[in-house]
Amino acid sequence: MAHLSDFAANPCGVRHCPPGRQGRLSDAPGARSIIESVTDLATRVAVARPTALRRAAPALLGYAAVRALGLVALAVWSAARGKSAYTLLTARWDSLWYARVAGGGYGYEVRLPNGDVHSDLAFFPLLPWLERLLASVGPLSYADAGFVVSLLTSLAAAWGIFAVVDHVYGRKEEGAKHGLGRAVAGDGRAGMWAVLLWAVLPVGIVQSMAYSESLFTALAAWSLYCVLTGRWVTAGGLALLAGLTRPVGLAVVAAVWAAAVTTFVCNRSTSVRNRSTTAANGAQQAAHAPAVPGHAPSRLLLGMLLAPLGAAGYVLWVGHRTGGGVLGYLDVQAGWRNGFDGGYAFARFVADKFTSFPSALAGLGLIIGVAAVIWLYVIGVRQGQPLPLLVYSGVVTALALCASSYFGSKPRLLLPAFPLLLPLALALARARASRSALVVGAVAVASALYGAFWLNGSGPP
Repeated sequence: MAHLSDFAANPCGVRHCPPGRQGRLSDAPGARSIIESVTDLATRVAVARPTALRRAAPALLGYAAVRALGLVALAVWSAARGKSAYTLLTARWDSLWYARVAGGGYGYEVRLPNGDVHSDLAFFPLLPWLERLLASVGPLSYADAGFVVSLLTSLAAAWGIFAVVDHVYGRKEEGAKHGLGRAVAGDGRAGMWAVLLWAVLPVGIVQSMAYSESLFTALAAWSLYCVLTGRWVTAGGLALLAGLTRPVGLAVVAAVWAAAVTTFVCNRSTSVRNRSTTAANGAQQAAHAPAVPGHAPSRLLLGMLLAPLGAAGYVLWVGHRTGGGVLGYLDVQAGWRNGFDGGYAFARFVADKFTSFPSALAGLGLIIGVAAVIWLYVIGVRQGQPLPLLVYSGVVTALALCASSYFGSKPRLLLPAFPLLLPLALALARARASRSALVVGAVAVASALYGAFWLNGSGPP
C-alpha cells in the first residue's frame, strides 16, 4: 500500500499528457489504461488517511501510555501531599490567565509593589478562544475546556511529530541513508521513538496541562509536515494559527518562509536548466517531465502571505489597544520583565550559581543542559535534517535560551523544539528494539516522578 508521502510527491499518479494531445481523454492513445490508473488512484487516496493513522497507531498508543503514567504519578503524589492533581493541571499559573481571558476577554492586569504590570495581553488568544468555544457548547468550565484542548492537541502533536519524522526518515531509501538498515528503514520506528522521546521529556507533564504548548506543537508539527510535502496553503494557514497561539509562532513562520524561498529559487534554477535541455534535445523530452506538486508559484506565495498574519495581527492589535504602536507588545512583555537580550541575563544567572558550592552543581547542570541542546542541533545539521526543521528548531531554541527572564521556564519553552530529538530517535531506531524500549521505559518512569514532584513544588512559572 502506498505511503501518504507518495501522494504528496506525485498526486496525479500518471504522466502528463504531451502537448498537442490534450483533447478528450477518450481520444488519447492508452486512454483505457489511464482511466484504470486514475480509478486505482482514487481507491488508494480513499484509504490513505486510515493507512496513515494505522501507521502512526503504535506511536500514539505509546504516547498515551506515557502520559497516562505521568498523570497517575501526579495523582498519587498530590494525594499524598493533600493537593488536587486536577487543580495543578488546570487552575495554576498560566492556566488561570488563559481561563480569565476566555471568560472575560482582555483587559485584566496585576500591578506589583515593585511597579511591574502583569497584563493578560501577554497571552496569545487562540487557546482562550478554544476554551470559550468548548465551554459554550457543553457543561465544561473554561479550565475544563483548556484541559480537554491540551489532551486532544497533545495527541495531534504526537501524530504530527510522527508524520514529520516518518516522512523524512521512514522511507526505505532515507532510512538506509541514515544507517537504519533494511530491518528498520520504512517501518516507522524512527517516528515512533521521536514521539516517545517527546513524551518522556522531564517537563512532559506540561503537555497535559491547560497550557498552550501542546496546541502550539500540534500546529507547528503539521505545518512543517505540509511544508515538507508541498502543501503550501495549508502550511501557511497552520502557521497563521500557530502565530495566534504563542510568540514563538515566529519560528513556524520563519520555517515556512525559508522553505518557500528555497523552493522558489530551486524551481527557477530547474526551469532554466530544463529550458537549456529543451533547446539542446528538443521539446519532446521536456513535455514528458513530471510537474513538481505543490510548487505552483501562486499557492506558494499564498502560503507565504498567510503564515505571518496570525502573529502580526495580534501584535499590531495589542499595539493599537495599548497605544504603543508596533512595539506595544514588547512593552507588555517588559511589564513581565521579559524580553530578548541575546542570552546575557541567562549567562549572568548561570554564573551566579557558582558563588557557592551547593548552587554550583545547579550551574554545572545548566551548562551541561545548554551544551546538550546545542550539540543536538549541530548533530541534526550534520545528519542533513531538512531546512524547515533546522530553521524552526533553531528559532525556538534561540528564543528560549536568549529570553531575559523566567529562567526556570526555559525547559518548558524548549518543549516545542521536537526536531532536536531526531538524532536520539535515530540512535534508538538503530539499536536493538528491546534495549531501546528498556531505556525509554526507564526514562518515562523518571519523567513521571519528576513531573509529579515539579508540579507539587515550584512548578512552571
